[in-house]
Amino acid sequence: MSDPRELLAGLRADLSDANYTVDGIGALIGDVAHAALDREQALPALRATAGSKDPAAVLLRVGTLGRTVIRADLDAALPRTGTAGAEFLGLVRAAGQGADDEVKPLVDLRPYSVDDAKGMAHWWLVSDLGEVATGEVLSSDHVLGVGGASLTLASATVRTPVDRVLDIGTGCGIQALHASRHARRVTATDTSERALDLAAVNAALNEVALDLRHGSLLDPVEAGEEFGLVVSNPPFVITPRTEGVPTYEYRDGGMPGDSLVAQLIGKVGHVLAPGGVAQLLGNWELHDGESWSQRVEGWLEGTGLDAWVVQREVADPALYAETWIRDGGQKAGPRFDELYGAWLDDFAARGVTGVGFGVVTVRRPAREGAPLRRFEENLAALSDPLGEIFATGLAVHDALAGLHDLGDLTLTVAGDVTDERFHTPGDPDPRIVLLRQGGGLRRVAQVDGDLAGLVGACDGELTVGQITAGLAVLGDEAVGDVRSRLYPRVRDLVADGFLRLPS
Repeated sequence: MSDPRELLAGLRADLSDANYTVDGIGALIGDVAHAALDREQALPALRATAGSKDPAAVLLRVGTLGRTVIRADLDAALPRTGTAGAEFLGLVRAAGQGADDEVKPLVDLRPYSVDDAKGMAHWWLVSDLGEVATGEVLSSDHVLGVGGASLTLASATVRTPVDRVLDIGTGCGIQALHASRHARRVTATDTSERALDLAAVNAALNEVALDLRHGSLLDPVEAGEEFGLVVSNPPFVITPRTEGVPTYEYRDGGMPGDSLVAQLIGKVGHVLAPGGVAQLLGNWELHDGESWSQRVEGWLEGTGLDAWVVQREVADPALYAETWIRDGGQKAGPRFDELYGAWLDDFAARGVTGVGFGVVTVRRPAREGAPLRRFEENLAALSDPLGEIFATGLAVHDALAGLHDLGDLTLTVAGDVTDERFHTPGDPDPRIVLLRQGGGLRRVAQVDGDLAGLVGACDGELTVGQITAGLAVLGDEAVGDVRSRLYPRVRDLVADGFLRLPS
């Protein structure tokens, strides 16, 4: 049999020739079926490809939808690789050598596209077949493909070029592939040997070099190693440590409650280079008498790290339990109820009233001074990608930290900002003025008339001092009073991205 590297090169060429890409599949099955597939609903795509011998249709059915195809059709779809080569690579299993013999998928093989600062890239990702394809409960060593959490982290990641990146809990390797676009070297770790095997396949299939290491969290990092960026979609799911409750390597770190995320946040600074950034997803328990931000801030105590945390979702204990029990492929019935009870008992024992989910960005500051502490809740739909928002926000924080007088600044209004004015009927002046971001974190700021006037005058020519002096004349106030009232709010609007510093 051929060398695996040669087979993967042939497979890569076959997949490309078949137009087995995100756009190619969209054109093949149409927008409705494609959108349904994104929601893990296979039927529209199955109907759209039924009876088709188009190579992309054959590959979609066997690679993504988890259906059997006949050997002759797969041979035609993969002329260089053939069914024999796909079998050798562990992708499929054929019932026999006959042209009409059935070929069964063993893994999920699907296209993935990225559009970043370096342009478009088209990859193919191998992972384990999901519950949609198998209809069965997942195995404990299941390796997840690209899910919602993966996309959230990929969107949020700062893509500033760095020398080295560490991907903790790499899974199928998707974050490591992204990082390879802006790093000289990428190290990826996981506790799952199977995940590392599939990450190696994906790296080879997509011609990306990865340094893959086995171990938990930061254990595989050698003494003295530092990274300009650390990313992690860790196994953060809060799971009862009760006999009979299944654990899954891709989501369960084996620690009680939210302690795994707490440990990672507390220790990740040890492997960051000066100025280095770590970004991770996480869950945190909510308790009466303690805000979510207080809980996460407690994990940061003593680290000296800058921190910017955005809470994206909140689930009550029952909803959280239902979500993750279904995620493992468990259907409604006595076993579902048994697991449900275990989850609710676990939460009740610790007084958990809910669970938050969000994106944590921390940085090892390269400067002296009090660390950044920024906590915000944003449950609305956000604009992708967010990495540039975080990168810009950190840079703006640094600029403002050394700036005590805003008067000489010439600011401009960010291009996505609009204002909304609400009037009481018959009143010529607005009762409420809202500044609204059209992109990024889509923040909304309520401002008074003076601040709205200041923002409107920020054209990049007048300084903040000149604008406030004019407002003082119009309002018959002392300039110092206007500045003391508005300057803190202007600083907040700059920090939040409504107003931009001069470049």
